[in-house]
Amino acid sequence: QVQLVESGGGLVQAGDSLRLSCKASGRTFTYNVMGWFRQGPGKEREFVAAISRYGGSTKAADSLKGRFTISRDNAKNTVYLQMNSLKPEDTAVYYCAADPSGMVRANQYEYAYWGLGTRVTVSS
Repeated sequence: QVQLVESGGGLVQAGDSLRLSCKASGRTFTYNVMGWFRQGPGKEREFVAAISRYGGSTKAADSLKGRFTISRDNAKNTVYLQMNSLKPEDTAVYYCAADPSGMVRANQYEYAYWGLGTRVTVSS
């Protein structure tokens, strides 16, 4: 079992930056590929980014490349999502997820463990 707790969300203005954190506990952190997903108002949940067990490989949604960066600190059992140049359309609940398969994937159904999410609101 893996427990995930997101933090760092809030209300920001367009153009601002924000860093989300996800603290993991339970099963050995390095066993899991970690991912970020988001669900905007009235939208389906979508993939944001994922990172391999030791951070050597990352994957990001094409539309977010260049603005969003995923990283992890295995010593702190924490994965981060750095979000720059935020836009109102980035408004969403952001979820952290863990995939013990070892594969860096964008498919949310491959992720076994999920946090409760942190809300990000970007005002124009």
